[in-house]
Amino acid sequence: QVQLVESGGGLVQPGGSLRLSCAASGSIFSINAMGWYRRASGKEREMVARITSDGNTNYAESVKGRFTISRDNGKNTVYLQMNSLKPDDTAVYYCNAQRYSMQYWGKGTLVAVSL
Repeated sequence: QVQLVESGGGLVQPGGSLRLSCAASGSIFSINAMGWYRRASGKEREMVARITSDGNTNYAESVKGRFTISRDNGKNTVYLQMNSLKPDDTAVYYCNAQRYSMQYWGKGTLVAVSL
């Protein structure tokens, strides 16, 4: 089992920044990839950013150039730096870990972008 705990969400004005953190614990050995997904009200969950064990990253088109995913293997933590936030970025953000064929999810953290 892998446990994931997100932190760092909150309310921010358009154009502002936030950094989300996801701390992994448990059977973290052989985690293939970690990522961030989000679900906005009334919409399907979508992938935001993903990073593999060897450091390859990919992003949703809507966040390219604004969001950066990174990982600190020593702290078993993945980060999502979000800059130039827009109201459309408002959603619950979920941390995800893939280990072999299993997917693990955190409980989510709310990011609200509003005046």
